[in-house]
Amino acid sequence: MTGETETPSASWLEQAQARVDQAALGPRAEEIGRVEQIGDGVVKISGLPNLRLDEVLRFDKGTFGFAHSLDRDFVHAVLIDPGETIEAGDIARGTGDVLRAPVGPGLLGRVIDPLGRPLDGKGPVAMERFDPIERPAPAIAERDYVTEPAQTGILVIDALFALGRGQRELIIGDRAIGKTTLAVDTIINQKTSDMICVYVAIGQKTSSVRRAIDAIFSQGAPERCVAVVAGAAAPPGLQWMVPFAGFAMAEYFRDRGQHALVVVDDLTKHAACHREIALLTRQPPGREAYPGDIFYVHARLLERAAKLSREKGGGSLTVLPIAETDVGNLSAYIPTNLISITDGQIVLDARLFHEGQKPAVDIGLSVSRVGGKTQARALREASASLRLDYAQFLELEMFTRFGGMPDARVRGRLTRGARIRALLNQPQHAPLSLAEEVGLAAAAQAGLLDPLPLEKIPAFRDGLRAALMRDATEAVAEIDGSGVLSGAAAEIFHAALRRHAQACGEKP
Repeated sequence: MTGETETPSASWLEQAQARVDQAALGPRAEEIGRVEQIGDGVVKISGLPNLRLDEVLRFDKGTFGFAHSLDRDFVHAVLIDPGETIEAGDIARGTGDVLRAPVGPGLLGRVIDPLGRPLDGKGPVAMERFDPIERPAPAIAERDYVTEPAQTGILVIDALFALGRGQRELIIGDRAIGKTTLAVDTIINQKTSDMICVYVAIGQKTSSVRRAIDAIFSQGAPERCVAVVAGAAAPPGLQWMVPFAGFAMAEYFRDRGQHALVVVDDLTKHAACHREIALLTRQPPGREAYPGDIFYVHARLLERAAKLSREKGGGSLTVLPIAETDVGNLSAYIPTNLISITDGQIVLDARLFHEGQKPAVDIGLSVSRVGGKTQARALREASASLRLDYAQFLELEMFTRFGGMPDARVRGRLTRGARIRALLNQPQHAPLSLAEEVGLAAAAQAGLLDPLPLEKIPAFRDGLRAALMRDATEAVAEIDGSGVLSGAAAEIFHAALRRHAQACGEKP
């Protein structure tokens, strides 16, 4: 990704400008507006009594914006281009069109802005067409049950809070404790699946966006990924429209029977951008100075995630929105809004993160409202008691810190819980296959790891794939292929786990 913005020869803005320039000459009635005031990316315009909400405006010097609020005497427009050339008195005209985003398979493997302008220095983007960024969410009759798993490759999520294709799962936590890493690892894990991935960056620092995109494109499947970026220096209009543009790009694939995943990083900054625009356009502020429609803005966006019915092609759109909290305050306005809109939340805890538990998922506050209905059967059976065992361990550990001599039963639970915690501590950008997750959960649940010292648990995890491929190849193929493990294959699989655990215990 480069800091330069190149305009493709067939961009939507150029097409709109061409339509204006090629209009037939001759006497005609025309509505024009005049710029009365400009500042902070918002323009106050008089005139244009018939302008529609969200209609695209073109200014005399080629700059574009869109109508954000309509008053009786004025229109407030938000710029999607830098506004240095606009001055009071300039002419503004409506284009008769709404905001649109490029769609098509030509976007895959590219880093672009919401208008389709390349940010990766690879030249113009081969887009198929431009679709409106706003569209209704699929109706109830057009949806199907969420039953197919969306594997993240992260054991603590797939085993305890399984996600399904078509689900909206919020990732929430304080600043810089691994929220983006969790989402990026999920995208990386799709290199072995058929999901198209769209990474949307809103108001982020260039260095942060670069790290995330480099990880996705170097370790994932770049030919099935697209990054849509409106950074901190982008005009407010671009930052506001970028999540809607990312959804439009993903819906192109969903509507063709394919499966898409959208990561929105993050909606807290989008809410702040919406608040800034609202205050500048004189909309009444509400709780925490956010306008009253902020809930509707995010609801109409996230409701577009869905698993479509067979009659509609059977495609799916899964969404992982990210939100930032302040000192773990989940009861703040935007976090409570997003929690109520989504189908569950993965809560990251700053204390766990600083203690070295990564990903720092709080299993007490996290939940998936779809959960086991989408989980692969082999993993569901292998992790049946994992969450309960781990929760009991955390409670027992808290009480035994005050001293006392726990009995043998309590010591056994503490031993197993400590090994479960070590298993859930997973390196970044190293997603696990389904067979590895089943093996780790089954080994922990069966107590195979109890005799191992804690320092041997990472070695057990790192060497598990090779051990299973050597001793239980058919079982691995069955799990990765169908998500089921039964019969003789299950016996061979568990025997391979026991041998691997014994070998790790014998190594010096």
